[in-house]
Amino acid sequence: MLVLTRKSGESIRVGESILLTVLECRGKFVKLGITAPPQLPVHREEVYLRIRAENLAAAKSTDTMSILLENVPEELRDSGREEAPGEPDSD
Repeated sequence: MLVLTRKSGESIRVGESILLTVLECRGKFVKLGITAPPQLPVHREEVYLRIRAENLAAAKSTDTMSILLENVPEELRDSGREEAPGEPDSD
């Protein structure tokens, strides 16, 4: 772990696209500003861990596919499926 000391208004750059700025220091609390590309998710640790746990639980679910397809219109459910070579036409 890299440990740095920064004052209010000072920044730390991570790579080319992430900027962490100390906005305020008050007692034991530090307010940070994070500038990152929109496609890069930024979460508090406890939120990230909850999202990860929910994703793992969903992936282990026996009916994951039915849950995913729940809101897909019937006519679109099989539209992306290509027939395997040698598979007879259903018509």
